[in-house]
Amino acid sequence: MRIKLLKALVFLAALGPLGRLIWKAYQGTLGANPIEFITRSTGEWVLVFLMATLAITPLRKLTGIPDLIRFRRMLGLFAFFYGCLHLTTYVWLDQNFNFRGMIPDVYKRPFITAGFTAFLLMLPLALTSTRGWIRRLGGKRWQGLHRLIYFSALAGVIHFLWLVKRVTIRPQTYAAIFGVLMLSRLLLWLVPITRTRVPRPPSAEAVAD
Repeated sequence: MRIKLLKALVFLAALGPLGRLIWKAYQGTLGANPIEFITRSTGEWVLVFLMATLAITPLRKLTGIPDLIRFRRMLGLFAFFYGCLHLTTYVWLDQNFNFRGMIPDVYKRPFITAGFTAFLLMLPLALTSTRGWIRRLGGKRWQGLHRLIYFSALAGVIHFLWLVKRVTIRPQTYAAIFGVLMLSRLLLWLVPITRTRVPRPPSAEAVAD
């Protein structure tokens, strides 16, 4: 019951950025360039949720709290959700569904190429996030597929770094967080932490480390 309550609270908190955007739009306080504000906000929250998703496994192993894994799928799906909002903002509000104009953008502007790559890599992860897909693919194949999150997060960080085009603290912070998370996984792999745990059946949250 406690885990269900915590998951409900995390779910509501994860909707907070969307609620804030809706409220600011209603109040007319999105700034001089509302489209840019929405694009930057949704894009940054994609990175926040990707980093949070990647942080679950190191935190679980370091703290010995196995129930942390129950939050990983939700956080990953929220990364995809805000990625959809980010892409929709570009396609709809920025480009007005001008697909002929967007196609050159994707391959001529490197930061858009990186961002689009990050979204495409998240797509199969979201589509195969259910227990049914774990059974269809098998645990090892499913686990291998979901390691695409590393490359999606890397592409997202590069997208932010190239978008800004100058040295600023925010994109560099995400790059540093990503580096620390990847290094922590490497160290935990080299020096595994063994703990005595009560066996539990596998779930969609627990399969991929």
